[in-house]
Amino acid sequence: MSILGVTGLKVSPIGLGLAALGRPDYINLGHAKDLRDHSVDAMESHAYELLDAAWESGVRYFDVARSYGLAECFLGAWLKRRAIEPQNVTVGSKWGYYYAANWHIDAERHEIKDHSLPLLRRQWQESSGFLGAQLDLYQIHSATIESRVLDNQEVLLELFRLSQSGIKIGLTLSGPSQAKTLHKALSVRFEGVPLFQCVQATWNLLDPSACGALAEAKAAGWGVIIKEVLANGRLTIRNAEPSFTVKREKLEQQAKRLNTTIDALAISGALAQPWVDVVLSGAVTTDQLRSNLKALKLVWDEEAAAELSIISEPAEQYWAERSKLAWN
Repeated sequence: MSILGVTGLKVSPIGLGLAALGRPDYINLGHAKDLRDHSVDAMESHAYELLDAAWESGVRYFDVARSYGLAECFLGAWLKRRAIEPQNVTVGSKWGYYYAANWHIDAERHEIKDHSLPLLRRQWQESSGFLGAQLDLYQIHSATIESRVLDNQEVLLELFRLSQSGIKIGLTLSGPSQAKTLHKALSVRFEGVPLFQCVQATWNLLDPSACGALAEAKAAGWGVIIKEVLANGRLTIRNAEPSFTVKREKLEQQAKRLNTTIDALAISGALAQPWVDVVLSGAVTTDQLRSNLKALKLVWDEEAAAELSIISEPAEQYWAERSKLAWN
């Protein structure tokens, strides 16, 4: 266990994200095959199975969001069922998107972004209702320069008020301008004190572009959480795209040399970054979770870093490819 920056929250090096567990649809490659029964009851039982496996493996950080369908509901109920005390686990959630698919995989829109003050107030009540005293960290979901949420003084003031009640405030990032957004967030202060204490960003072997800005956040005392470390499945054996052949061969060579799996290798690369506190697993099955957790025992070395540095893509290309992924 370690401490998540100046938040003082205790976290495990690998956390579990429930983006693909609280709703029947997500953009991970092959997600539909992992969930054979999409009924609410079946998915709740499945989520409990994953949460149990994660807890027994030492995972102590769990990540949810209002837009993750019933993820907050499932997590809150599981914590009560297991009688896990708040001081023994850290939970982060997010506001700023709402789930719009109504449990339909073929929905036209699955989630809708809204960084307005009314939605913040509504979703805070919903999140705290599901999670109660277990909720430790509340984050802006996918803050960007374009959404102008960091210029919205009403929203920032409301977040400051929440921080005064003891909740830790953070933000998550997305898109090719993650670094620019983070630099702006680093300067946000109320009463001379930084508003944000934590950032959750995409960093992986394909898009390491936010590295410098994340190191700055860490140096400023922020906690740093990494999401989409497997690039929504592109950094797993499921990626059979012909255009990925050369990169896949590089990954397979290093995984074979280190006697591990591609996913564990990719996660190990993130854990090796000196500014990282938590790397999120987005596992949907217990087998995937166990494979992901192998990264904890893997020694990321100079050869792996050098050989795999060449598979990275320009940020614009990476996010363009991500936008093509289908909800399934």
